[in-house]
Amino acid sequence: MKKFIIYTDGGARGNPGPAGIGVVIYDENRKMVAEVSEFLGVATNNQAEYKAVIAAFKKAIELGGEELEFYLDSELVVKQLKREYKVKNKELAPLFLNIHNLSIGFKKITYQHIPRAQNSVADRLANEAMDRGC
Repeated sequence: MKKFIIYTDGGARGNPGPAGIGVVIYDENRKMVAEVSEFLGVATNNQAEYKAVIAAFKKAIELGGEELEFYLDSELVVKQLKREYKVKNKELAPLFLNIHNLSIGFKKITYQHIPRAQNSVADRLANEAMDRGC
């Protein structure tokens, strides 16, 4: 089974404002297999966080992943993806549904909240994307 350990981050300067995402994907041996750094245009922090997860799913599908272990520094998004909180924001609902649809083909998916300090690579990639877009 192909397992990936994934760190994602999204951010916006201004909230809403210029936004970017960062994704880092490691294999089971902690070898980096992919990274994504993408400017989104104008978005909110939470929209960017969701779009980072979507980008990670798309990359994991492309790489043939079967089991995904996600690490995010957004407690809200983690709790929503784990269905501990409802998604009440009308802009986030379609992003949540997109993630649900992308997740269907995987054998196992976990989401874990981590402190920002443990998400430095994905954070750097998101900031680099925002720098490129500004």
